[in-house]
Amino acid sequence: MDISVTINDKSYALESGKTLFDLVMKNFPGAKSNFLAAEADGNTIELFEPINADINIKWITAASDEGLRILRHSASHIMALAVKRLFPGTLIAIGPSTDDGFYYDFDSHTRFNEEDFVRIEEEMQKIIDADVKFIKASVSKEEALKMFENQGEVYKTELIGELQDGSITLYTSGEFTDLCKGPHVPSSGYIKAFKLMKIAGAYWRGDEKNKMLQRIYGTAYADSKSLKAYLRFLEEAMERDHRKIGKEMGLFGFYPEGPGFPFWKPAGMALYNNIMDYWKRVHRDAGYFEVKTPIILNEELWHRSGHWDNYKENMYFTEIDETKYAVKPMNCPGGLLIFRDGIHSYKELPLKIAELGLVHRHEKSGVLHGLMRVRQFTQDDAHIYCSEDQVKEEVIKVIELIKKIYSDFGFNDVAIELSTRPEKSIGSDAMWELAEDSLKNALTELNINYKINPGDGAFYGPKIDFHIRDAIGRSWQCGTIQCDFAMPERFDISYVGKDGLKRRPVMLHRAILGSCERFIGILIEHYKGKFPFWLAPEQIRLLPLSENHFAFADEIKNMLQKQNITITVDKSLDKLGGKIKNARLERVCYLGVIGDKEVQNRTMTVRKADGEDNIEVSFDNLVNFFVDIRDKKK
Repeated sequence: MDISVTINDKSYALESGKTLFDLVMKNFPGAKSNFLAAEADGNTIELFEPINADINIKWITAASDEGLRILRHSASHIMALAVKRLFPGTLIAIGPSTDDGFYYDFDSHTRFNEEDFVRIEEEMQKIIDADVKFIKASVSKEEALKMFENQGEVYKTELIGELQDGSITLYTSGEFTDLCKGPHVPSSGYIKAFKLMKIAGAYWRGDEKNKMLQRIYGTAYADSKSLKAYLRFLEEAMERDHRKIGKEMGLFGFYPEGPGFPFWKPAGMALYNNIMDYWKRVHRDAGYFEVKTPIILNEELWHRSGHWDNYKENMYFTEIDETKYAVKPMNCPGGLLIFRDGIHSYKELPLKIAELGLVHRHEKSGVLHGLMRVRQFTQDDAHIYCSEDQVKEEVIKVIELIKKIYSDFGFNDVAIELSTRPEKSIGSDAMWELAEDSLKNALTELNINYKINPGDGAFYGPKIDFHIRDAIGRSWQCGTIQCDFAMPERFDISYVGKDGLKRRPVMLHRAILGSCERFIGILIEHYKGKFPFWLAPEQIRLLPLSENHFAFADEIKNMLQKQNITITVDKSLDKLGGKIKNARLERVCYLGVIGDKEVQNRTMTVRKADGEDNIEVSFDNLVNFFVDIRDKKK
């Protein structure tokens, strides 16, 4: 009996019990490798899955995120098969796909190194050329345990032992069988382009008390062209690595005496202060008041705020005079204490309180990554206290402020996500419903497209997250707006309404840069260290050709410094070519060459450090020349 398979409003006949692979071979044989799986009613259907009823499908191809995920997951199994063939006795742990590839964790007597990649890749290619099928099977928990115990696969047996009783899905490729939910491509021949990337250590289940395994990372694409483009992207990303550029520019350092704690050098502080000065100006203009709260606060406060129950594992603790304290991971409880200290009227609302607050969060050493993941950072928090009927308007204002700030920093591609109530949360159902509706209404009024992330909100409220896209297309989550009805109740804060009665304010938590350290890391990579003039840690470097020109160089420096322009004088003995080379390496914005002609005419020859065009500017016009560039944010 035939059934009907509908694809893009066109129906195809298929014998009941046959597979989508059969349909492909009959109707689309030339495009066989384009179709990796199919989607129907939100479920993924593998091509070798029997079809027994009429169905409406959409093809999943490697051009989609889901298709790449399936392709890469399949590639991880092929890699595991190759490793087990080449290194007998190797045990397997887990091998998922990732956003940009895949990995597999191995327990092996052999210490893998990147020289082994050639052998592993050659073996993988043999498996791919053999077009080995992925065979799916369902077995009982007892059968799966027995099979993997007989093989000595202790990591798989541990995972299976934690599963509920019932059928368990296994996938077999050649002589390799793995515990896996799938889905997979029909056979290894679908993997057209792959590459092994690196090796790293990984504790079993991410617990440093467990054994360290060897994790081999790789990636896979639908074709070699896409793979080559990705590898070029990686090369560009390496060139932009903020750790490399930060070292070349002398911005910051990390030392064994303080792992995860950045040390800012003079040039780095100049950059940091340029960003903070801008942030303060913009917030002052937007009606925010700035405060500063202590880094260490009594442990009881964190019980009251809910952080103890929901965030304790990320916090540091200490004891003072036999009293327990916590180092703050967030600024909001301190801000609430300030609000509570006084009587507030509805006439003050909305009250906008901002803080560049230094926070500390416990991060495992394995996840630390330059400025992107640190244990100490400054968060550009603000808390807006308002009435319920002001929430939508205030959220709109914050969104507009965020977009302005990102634009000023050179980020104009911004994606927005709305995250709803997580499983672990505080507050009533009514509070959460009101908070989520308030955020949705603001986005709707601004006609903003957004994605919903179910269950990804903060423990105290739903949130809107902002993702900026950098110069090479990477997305970074930075800003957030969180609507909180719970914390004001926990801290019993109030204002006096028009009727003279106490009312509970709504608290909007809000960050734009997020972690200032991380945002600076993003900026470094976005601009490749070549910042626009208004941001640059060293805006001008004067290059006098000899000692006879030092006095005039110092005169120019003193004049421009009074305009808050960061300027230095290179009085080294290097020749002009060497001075220019050093300035380019350190990403100075502008160079000012000073020789006999410039001293005599009281001018300066100005050029961009990475350019060749020279402009002669008179001494009297130098201030206007550079202030104009700075104010236009060039």
